[in-house]
Amino acid sequence: MTPEREKAVTFKGRPLTLLGPRLEAGDAAPDFSLTRNDLSTATLADYAGQVLLLASVPSLDTPVCDQETRRFNQEAAALGPGVRILTISMDLPFAQARWCGAAGVDRVETLSDYKDRTFGYAYGVYIKELGLLARAVFVVDRNGRLAYVEYVPEVGQHPDYDAALAAVRRLQ
Repeated sequence: MTPEREKAVTFKGRPLTLLGPRLEAGDAAPDFSLTRNDLSTATLADYAGQVLLLASVPSLDTPVCDQETRRFNQEAAALGPGVRILTISMDLPFAQARWCGAAGVDRVETLSDYKDRTFGYAYGVYIKELGLLARAVFVVDRNGRLAYVEYVPEVGQHPDYDAALAAVRRLQ
């Protein structure tokens, strides 16, 4: 049974329940099955040997998620080829592709958890009351371990960009 973490985050001050475990730095990164914009499947194994920054967001069509994904896209250029940035939401792959095209986002890969919710449950970011993913950032090292974890306490706030990017740089 999936653990429920009541009052784990808030949205506009309203306490919400997250489904799944609370992960910590040092844990093995859980596997996932996500849908790419071309409807193919992406799993953790597809990124083996790379440093990953996984940004979980409620929806690309909201201001903070839009700004966050654009910021990580901008930062990606300086991180080098051994780093992949993935933004994961419940948005349909078609909406993600449309958004990326309109926003000029070409260095962040957007993936959808709409089909199986494996990411949301495995990473403890699925919001029970809303059916969306909470805002969180996970940095995975080349060996598949979590090097950095941030569950943003208020879903409408930005993550700590500097801390997440510093964690990525330490792994390069």
